[in-house]
Amino acid sequence: MIDVQKLIFGRLTIEAIPYHEPILLATFAAVILGGIAVLALMTKFKLWGPFWRDWVTSIDHKRIGIMYIVLGIVMLLRGFADALMMRAQQALSFGDSVGFLPPHHYDQVFTAHGVIMIFFVAMPLVTGFMNYVVPLQIGARDVAFPFLNNFSFWMTAGGAVLVMFSLFVGEFARTGWLAYPPLSGILASPGVGVDYYLWSLQVAGVGTTLSGINLIATIIKMRAPGMTMMKMPVFTWTSLCSNILIVASFPILTAALALLSLDRYVGTNFFTTDLGGNAMMYVNLIWIWGHPEVYILVLPAFGIFSEITSTFSQKKLFGYASMVYATVVITILSYLVWLHHFFTMGSGASVNSFFGITTMIISIPTGAKIFNWLFTMYRGRIVFDVPMYWTVGFMVTFVIGGMTGVLLAVPPADFVLHNSLFLIAHFHNVIIGGVLFGLLAGITFWFPKAFGYKLDPFWGKCSFWFWQIGFFVAFTPLYVLGLMGVTRRMSHFDDPSLQIWFQIAALGALLIAAGIGCFLIQLVVSFLKREQLRDVTGDPWNGRTLEWSTSSPPPQYNFAFTPVVHDHDAWFDMKQRGHQRPVGGFKAIHMPKNTGAGVIIAALSTLLGFSLIWHMWLVAGIAFVVIIATTIVHTFNYKRDYYIPADEVARTEEARTQVLAAQA
Repeated sequence: MIDVQKLIFGRLTIEAIPYHEPILLATFAAVILGGIAVLALMTKFKLWGPFWRDWVTSIDHKRIGIMYIVLGIVMLLRGFADALMMRAQQALSFGDSVGFLPPHHYDQVFTAHGVIMIFFVAMPLVTGFMNYVVPLQIGARDVAFPFLNNFSFWMTAGGAVLVMFSLFVGEFARTGWLAYPPLSGILASPGVGVDYYLWSLQVAGVGTTLSGINLIATIIKMRAPGMTMMKMPVFTWTSLCSNILIVASFPILTAALALLSLDRYVGTNFFTTDLGGNAMMYVNLIWIWGHPEVYILVLPAFGIFSEITSTFSQKKLFGYASMVYATVVITILSYLVWLHHFFTMGSGASVNSFFGITTMIISIPTGAKIFNWLFTMYRGRIVFDVPMYWTVGFMVTFVIGGMTGVLLAVPPADFVLHNSLFLIAHFHNVIIGGVLFGLLAGITFWFPKAFGYKLDPFWGKCSFWFWQIGFFVAFTPLYVLGLMGVTRRMSHFDDPSLQIWFQIAALGALLIAAGIGCFLIQLVVSFLKREQLRDVTGDPWNGRTLEWSTSSPPPQYNFAFTPVVHDHDAWFDMKQRGHQRPVGGFKAIHMPKNTGAGVIIAALSTLLGFSLIWHMWLVAGIAFVVIIATTIVHTFNYKRDYYIPADEVARTEEARTQVLAAQA
């Protein structure tokens, strides 16, 4: 006889809610109260309609880019809260003291921290910048597939929702952020934690892969007349290479997670020690994706620094061609270094030697970029505004991270330092100093383009100094501890001489928390002072590339006339040629309509993932059928376009010209 209750609810019971964990209960209560407050405010100010029409259903690449960045900032707060808990636990848990996190909870925290920071902080922030800036830089009105862009964002958000659900319903994985078998197998992890990991990444991975395809098509096929490949802005080049890596590597991640899912759900033996399985196959697959992922994140950050260095040095970028070639070389070599992540796992001297050499070689084009930025600044009229603070801070921090990376590329040294806190310090040195500093610089640099006013410089500088000093206070002790042989992912220590180093690291984490707080204050203060911060037309702030030739913020259609490009510093070149805005000859502009299909399909996909996590087979079957039906209905809905009349375009362009003239 069929158990209907089990068919509907599967493994989900009241015991899945961790009401015996006071930290989780307090967090849950805070989230509920915060959610109620937001709902009340939106209802009071009648924001639901505009929120649905202008944001949730939007296919405008600019609004979608902003939503990606907002998602990344929100998840940063969650991921950094996990980091604070880890640092506090390690600073307190010595000798007889067990700290405040039980071991099983601590294991979830460090796993969730890694997953959130890579997949749901860095990836949305990077994708948000590429979405917002690339079409404006290449003179396109939107991305190649606007609906797909909306759908990609909501799938990424759906994966983030599943991770957040694991905080309050069930548990998250306790395996580390890459979920190696056999620890992630059904025997070692029979609960729902690994399933949350698998389905949140699969749902978000669909969005990331489709976004990569979309942006490649946009860059290859939708550039303005005259913009050859070697006239593209450097940020567009780095975005192209990053998205090529996404399309090449994310299917590998999908395959690895699908095979692990089959092991857990169906009883196959791809990654077990029985019946011909091999856990090392998973390790190879996950790192063939994992190392290109590092460059997926850092290449767009390099592009951001290139734009900022050129703009605030008030010079053309030194060595444009070498910068492009270095980006392409990094893209190719990123596929030839993955095995340095497991030198200690018995691959043999010849294999380790090959991957050690390729890892050292990839540092050469990266170093060339550093010198190009320095030579761009040399004899430039440098304006030390907040974006340049982040850029100079990046150069110092990232070079240190790069040097420790070359040290780890030496297999004998890696045998000593592998799985130690030295490795943690190196990784954060590169990701925080390279990726996160670049993204924070990009937010400051392009904020006036998106919203029409600058961010307050005082709070921006406070945020930078707290981040910069806090980073070195937090992670220099980890280098020391790693050289002493202290391994990572430990929640308790017996040697009291180590405690002072963890306490210093915890202090550094508090300084970084102050940096994040200053950034949030900066957003609020800037909004309140927006009229005073509205001048975004003067040099050097308004950049050298094409996006600065539009108003701030740009209209829905970006360009009334498709620009013609003559140089890779397109906007600077246009100004030198005496570029004037057209005053006549406007035509109706074809635009796609907003649609709710993307958010509906993504919500159903999230429900499908949740159902599969909890073995709610009936709900999963219904969700899958409705996903297919909704997709078919949307596919055959041809009434998705409209036209902005020529007279409306003319009125908008006239208003923009008057505003720019008044500001000038």
